[in-house]
Amino acid sequence: MTFSAQKIGKLLLPVFLLISSIAQAQMVKPPKWTFSLEPKELQVGEKATLVMEAEIPMGWYVYSNDFDKDLGPLLTEFVPAESGDFAVPSTLKAINPKKKYEEIWKGDVTYFIGKGRFEQAITIQSTSGVVKGSLEYQMCSDLTGQCINYEEAIEVKFIAKAASAISTQTIITSESQNITNQQNSDSVASKVAEQDSEFPFILAETENETTQTEIVQDFRAEGESESLWGFIVLAFLAGLAALVTPCVFPMIPMTVSFFTGRSKSRVQGIRQAFIYGISIIAIYTVAGTAVAAIQGPEFANWLATHWIPNVFFFGIFIFFALAFLGMFELNLPSSFVNKIDAKAEKGGLGGVFFMAFTLVLVSFSCTGPIVGSILISSAGGELIKPVLGMFAFGLAFAIPFTLFAIFPGWMQRLPKSGGWLNSVKVVLGFLELALAFKFLSIADQVYHWGILDRDIFLAIWIVIFSALGLYLLGKIKLPHDSKLEYIGVPRLLLALLTFVFVVHMIPGLWGAPLKLLSGYLPPITTQQFKLTGGVGSEESISRSGEVVKYGDRLKIPHGIPGYFDYAEALAAAKKANKPLLIDFTGHGCVNCRKMEENVWSDPQVLARLKNDFVMVALYIDERLELPESEWYTSSYDGKVKKTLGKQNADFQITRFNNNAQPYYVILDHNEQLVAKPQGYNTDIASFVEFLDGAKRIFNEQ
Repeated sequence: MTFSAQKIGKLLLPVFLLISSIAQAQMVKPPKWTFSLEPKELQVGEKATLVMEAEIPMGWYVYSNDFDKDLGPLLTEFVPAESGDFAVPSTLKAINPKKKYEEIWKGDVTYFIGKGRFEQAITIQSTSGVVKGSLEYQMCSDLTGQCINYEEAIEVKFIAKAASAISTQTIITSESQNITNQQNSDSVASKVAEQDSEFPFILAETENETTQTEIVQDFRAEGESESLWGFIVLAFLAGLAALVTPCVFPMIPMTVSFFTGRSKSRVQGIRQAFIYGISIIAIYTVAGTAVAAIQGPEFANWLATHWIPNVFFFGIFIFFALAFLGMFELNLPSSFVNKIDAKAEKGGLGGVFFMAFTLVLVSFSCTGPIVGSILISSAGGELIKPVLGMFAFGLAFAIPFTLFAIFPGWMQRLPKSGGWLNSVKVVLGFLELALAFKFLSIADQVYHWGILDRDIFLAIWIVIFSALGLYLLGKIKLPHDSKLEYIGVPRLLLALLTFVFVVHMIPGLWGAPLKLLSGYLPPITTQQFKLTGGVGSEESISRSGEVVKYGDRLKIPHGIPGYFDYAEALAAAKKANKPLLIDFTGHGCVNCRKMEENVWSDPQVLARLKNDFVMVALYIDERLELPESEWYTSSYDGKVKKTLGKQNADFQITRFNNNAQPYYVILDHNEQLVAKPQGYNTDIASFVEFLDGAKRIFNEQ
């Protein structure tokens, strides 16, 4: 059976469309609203129409208001502000919405896709004034199963006369759900706070000694894009590392022999080689897409922090490590591989695709642990991360095979297969063994088992990497190793580098910070043995020394006084007359530990955190179950939030439209933003600027 390029394209098109849709879901933007008054010429005592038009992001829809409010979805509602400038004689009217039956709600709903329009009749009561109010609505996506509640602040100025009106000012909220001026924000913010609505935040800036309000919509933290790019680079490097494993490297000459003599022309050969490479990338990307399709904030949090998946991953990594070390062979069923290989022999573009599929399957025993590591590390609620990670891995994996298929003469320059390939596999086995304990450590921290504290974790790593160094020096022999008469210079240098790493870890047994490993080690607050009273010896207490809620099980490093309950911290911030710094963090958060050990520990930053702010650390993966009286049903996903971590995570999602950690938010006493939130960013100067800017704006209010 042969496949044309057109057929191959049709087969892969749904995959890329799904990837595109997931990418769009990752970067959710609220609708862009335009508010205006009609007609242009207004007259006191007569009716006018407040027109509200929305441009809705692709893949999303906004519920209307002309269906049963008891069904479930939030109806769009106009809430007028108290004013003598205008009156509201009737309810909000939706203009030509779509209608459908929703099985989940067991009823008909109306909604807008692409563009939406609402009209609100008002009566003009003064010659000049402002139509003020807010528009509350819900935007949902069937693709992601996600719904987000928004509140748009409305302010349209007008001038009316008995005969004619002068003008109507149209205000466009630039992709925002925030307030357009400082005077209006105070009243709207207080209303929103009472209703516990979402995104009631403003950002104040100082300009020419006059405080103005800048519209804030982008709650994506500074530094998140850098973290994503770093993940992509690591995935690409992992793809390159997979090439030098004993399952993959021998496949290169097989690839050359497969393509040699198949093509009738040079052009056809190059085309087949490119299809071969694209097929490899597509196969790996589909795996990432499958993971992304089932990911969501709740699932990702469970996957990353619950003891069941973490203990499972611990066991899987131990299993792969033992296989790499030579305890047993790991292979897919030969019958399955043979069937795929038989299809590859049929020729045509379909044969090229199945040759790529054969490569992926045959190399599974070596690439499986690496691919699994990429998919596991991508769990964090981000839909696009596993897709891009697997795309980067597949790209690195495919490039050499494609190039050797195009230029078979390059084969002469490759080193011959031999015992060095097994040595690579063994080194990967040691690394898998070390990484396995990271998963056990996460479960230990979240559930407070106390079996893998920082010093015990370090002791395990020191032993593992010492054994790796001895293996590289030829002092340890494992199954399938070739006879080693001498070691080469590269292997010696790698052994020396390994022992340097071991020596670097040893002071950590007595409480040294080990900043380079801060993201992978348990928090320094778990250190059992300390030679001196270092940073890990100080426990989190409040400034006044009173007992802090949850302080018996949660800590903030470096002796920073703080809280673990938002309400308690807000009250303390008001009492101390200081801004409130929210640290959305997690026990299993690698980047949180990196920020704490590399940025917070800096004297400039530490002094500000201790003296200029009241800090609250909200752990999104804390499993402490709260009393039933404190449970509530989330407006975000409709689920009951019973644990402290789930309530903290729900608070971050519903109030800031963000679910990544670390995430730093600074609020004033009215719970308004005084700086754009920041995420993972190890630039100390940038973090100092973030803190100083927020403090300056807070003091100017």
